[in-house]
Amino acid sequence: MSHDEHEEGAADLLGFVLARRPERVTDLAVPTLPPGARAALGATTDAIAALALAEPPLAPSAGLRARILETIAQRSSAGAAPRRAILVCDMLNDHLEPGMPLEVPRARDIVPALAARLDDARARGVPVVYVLDRHADTSDPEFDAWPVHNVEGTHGAEVWPALAPKPSDRQVTKPSFSAFFATDLEKVLDELAIDTVVLTGCATEVQLMATATDALQKGFAVEVPRDSQAGASEVGEQVAMATLAALAPYQPARNARLARVRAAAELRAHA
Repeated sequence: MSHDEHEEGAADLLGFVLARRPERVTDLAVPTLPPGARAALGATTDAIAALALAEPPLAPSAGLRARILETIAQRSSAGAAPRRAILVCDMLNDHLEPGMPLEVPRARDIVPALAARLDDARARGVPVVYVLDRHADTSDPEFDAWPVHNVEGTHGAEVWPALAPKPSDRQVTKPSFSAFFATDLEKVLDELAIDTVVLTGCATEVQLMATATDALQKGFAVEVPRDSQAGASEVGEQVAMATLAALAPYQPARNARLARVRAAAELRAHA
């Protein structure tokens, strides 16, 4: 590499680091870089941080200080601990039994970890909500595009036995991809005063991705534990997980949701 090319590459790295992207967006871009560029990016970031620490601190402007204080106040008023609920999406016989048209083979691998997670949640009082794909009968127009699956009253529409719901769990049925589309899931989560949903189940790049997108736009924080989700394919799963890592809740909806959760907590405290 010539001196000019080296300088041009260094300038590109410096521009990338100083672009003021949110960290979650930078993390999404880093895996696409060549291995050598990734290492150089890390070294460049460390060098800039060292230089910044060596400089005397600057007082923020009045506007920046006000924004920082507002952010701190919002986070403090939200409470120290998020109000979580675990959503178990489509862990049904028609998706887990070998040979079924919409089988997600990887979903069988997550059953032990997911079962343990659900037991722990119940022991700690964390709500568990099963989200179940359901179709009234085989005349559903959805079956024009997809094989017949999860028909109400059939064995295929039942939850995989090792993950059977407990009496304390809630259940919501859905007709399509997102757990929020044409369902009462948001109402259930509001009743439980939830601000954070933990998405589990299958398939990550379809049901979980669609549900997460809707949840973020409704102001929920979204968590997807790697050991409790399964994509229809490894590549699809990786893409979905990387994409979700780059997204954040829609802030106006997030602020409104946190306000409702705080109000519900105050009512409980005075009941």
